[in-house]
Amino acid sequence: MKTKTSRKAGFTLVEIMIVVAIIGLLAAIAIPSFVHARSTSQMNTCINNLRQIDGAKQRWAMENGKTGTDMPVDADILPYIGHGGGALPSCPLWGPPDGSTAAFDASYKINDVSSAPTCRLGIDPNYLHQLN
Repeated sequence: MKTKTSRKAGFTLVEIMIVVAIIGLLAAIAIPSFVHARSTSQMNTCINNLRQIDGAKQRWAMENGKTGTDMPVDADILPYIGHGGGALPSCPLWGPPDGSTAAFDASYKINDVSSAPTCRLGIDPNYLHQLN
């Protein structure tokens, strides 16, 4: 007579727990790297926005014969941002890049022609010169 043995296919609890532990370990290693890469990317975007604002301000001053003490407003530099007539940048740490004047004013301060623009959230404007 034949003995009937039934062997069900599947994973044991120990095997499932090992897989879950390995996935948790990989996530614990990867997540801090992603957070660091995101913050570095946001800081670089802010620095590049500062460079773009400074360049637009300098072009405005050259074309209009302004001196170092003249202060441009948002509408003055808008035609020089991007590829001509672009939107005003906003800080990636602050809010949506919708190009509105409120978002720009909350993110950056233009300053006079002889001074570098500044980020209202504390990005050091000296980084602007390191990227040139």
